Amino acid sequence: MASVHGPKLIAGNSNLKLARSVARRMSLHRGMNVDLVDARVERFNDGEIFVEVFENVRDEDMFIIQPTSRPANDALMELLIIADALKRSSASRITAVIPYFGYARQDRRSKARTPITAKLVANMLEEAGIERVLTLDLHATQIQGFFDIPVDNLYASPVFALDVKHHFKDQMDNLMVVSPDVGGVARARDLAQRIGAPLSIVDKRREKAGEVAEMTVIGNVEGRTCLIVDDIVDTAGTLCKAADVLMENGAKEVHSYITHGVLSGPAVDRITKSVMKNLVITDTIEATDAVANAPNIRIVQTAPMFAQAILNTWSGTSVSSLFSTKSLSAIYEGIYDCS
Repeated sequence: MASVHGPKLIAGNSNLKLARSVARRMSLHRGMNVDLVDARVERFNDGEIFVEVFENVRDEDMFIIQPTSRPANDALMELLIIADALKRSSASRITAVIPYFGYARQDRRSKARTPITAKLVANMLEEAGIERVLTLDLHATQIQGFFDIPVDNLYASPVFALDVKHHFKDQMDNLMVVSPDVGGVARARDLAQRIGAPLSIVDKRREKAGEVAEMTVIGNVEGRTCLIVDDIVDTAGTLCKAADVLMENGAKEVHSYITHGVLSGPAVDRITKSVMKNLVITDTIEATDAVANAPNIRIVQTAPMFAQAILNTWSGTSVSSLFSTKSLSAIYEGIYDCS
């Protein structure tokens, strides 16, 4: 049931910039005055996290904006402790808005005697009092089944489609969407269908984590402007190698659209030196100075989408409209001109 006061936002330290952007976007809606709830999320000298909420949240519909990105464990603990503080303060409902869901890559037992950490995280979130989760491009969509509470998984592909139509409006007939592996075909196909482009696949054989032994391109990319599509870029080794292989197979140029820019270790240096013309990521993970200043990395906004998703959740309206590029084009009006 929607709170008469409107939704209330609170944030940890993981991505305050995004949280404030979401609040600003929501303030444009029907004259709402939305700001982050006044709170402090601090650390004691030994590293323990302490949360204090300075405003009355009794019977309020609360939304915690907190991606569980680097440092993943601190971000997760902040989220859990904020949720506990809100539950003990008699909030009517607590929704976790987790733009980047950390530990999602540990969604199954890949070897004997290994954990399924994504399931453990789901259990912890529920135990902390969270009643709904709102996220973007889960690494594995079946993680939604790890929860016994509603999970709304939004998609970056409608936003990426707007971006492609804006930046490649004169090249639409020459685009080729590329999945960097067989497992990501569904995600790449989604974008390909939205922009009316064909699909190619880079088939890779990985000897061990972080190393790619061999890559083969399935499909003719000669003379094409290739758009690699994936959900996470971490050290960027696989991504840059895929770009090399596409160029070796005659691609005209290579760009990448990746939802979550983890960008660990040598990633920025690799991307800067890569044959890729541009890497486009979202702002689900707060950019470091190195990422923000990289000449061939561009960041697209997710605040308009999350703001609308929060408003829809609060008002009891379906969020499935946000899966449509046409619906999102109205939300992103003024940001993209796709005419």
